[in-house]
Amino acid sequence: MKRIVIQNWTLENGKILKEVSLCYHIFGQKLGNAPVVLVNHALTGNSKVAGKNGWWKDLIGENKTIDTYFYTVLAFNIPGNGYDGAFKNLVSNYKDFSAKDIAAIFWEGIKTLEIESLFAVIGGSLGGGIAWEMAALEPNKIENLIPIATDWKATDWVIANVLVQNQILNNSQNPIADARLHAMLLYRTPQSLKLKFNRKESEIAKGFQIENWLSHHGKKLQNRFHLSSYKLMNHLLKTIDITKNRSTLLAVANTITANIHIISVDSDLFFIPSENLETYEKLVTTKENVFYHEIKSIHGHDAFLIEFEQLSAIISPIFIKQTQKIQTILI
Repeated sequence: MKRIVIQNWTLENGKILKEVSLCYHIFGQKLGNAPVVLVNHALTGNSKVAGKNGWWKDLIGENKTIDTYFYTVLAFNIPGNGYDGAFKNLVSNYKDFSAKDIAAIFWEGIKTLEIESLFAVIGGSLGGGIAWEMAALEPNKIENLIPIATDWKATDWVIANVLVQNQILNNSQNPIADARLHAMLLYRTPQSLKLKFNRKESEIAKGFQIENWLSHHGKKLQNRFHLSSYKLMNHLLKTIDITKNRSTLLAVANTITANIHIISVDSDLFFIPSENLETYEKLVTTKENVFYHEIKSIHGHDAFLIEFEQLSAIISPIFIKQTQKIQTILI
């Protein structure tokens, strides 16, 4: 993991940070040798997107959909996510930050790395929202925008759930574990849980398997995630809005030159697909390079981390065309 230190950074609300630590991983080709794909992580994720323990290792790597033999894959840690250990000073006042701030910090990192343009920016959930914000900030520097299981704005439903999470995080005796219990019910569906457990009781511990599964996820996150980080990441979800202090969705989107591939999950209970379909129907009236795709799954929001075959089938054409160009050059 490498680090960029940004000095005297001004946030959207006017406050100035003396120092921002922006940590990142690079996979595949060296910078300057291949098209760059930026991968934005979700709420509890990090920059380790590929390799042995990479959370998107089924999608990114040699001979994978995003083939690291042909691309440079870059992934930043959202400053304050705690993965680099540098969260205490940054997130002491987590409500000062917005998704737009994170997008701007990412662009500063890209500038520091002397990257002039991005072949693709891809991200799921919070990471996808930040991808939207990045496109709005630099509308001519991304060739393919691929937001997955997310939205260009926080809906009333998302804002409401962020409030519930925030109340748990600030009032529970076991804030991380308890907040995770609630969050998992947003990320999955009743049908998914029925398929997995079907009211079975645990043979080892007392209670139903679903109860033990939820408790396990709560404890697991508690052991690897910091409370300040969770508060910040949760807060960022409600700040996603590419029209804030700008104009209408159409006006902002029409400045974006990237091919926009909106990918929803048909059973998503958090970033619901009807919102994304509505966005697509608006944008397609004035833009030709907007596309809508839908992952079919009973697993809900988390399907972008589960349904790799479907996701691969959706995004493969974007990368195959570019890969063929690179192969022609190499030959």
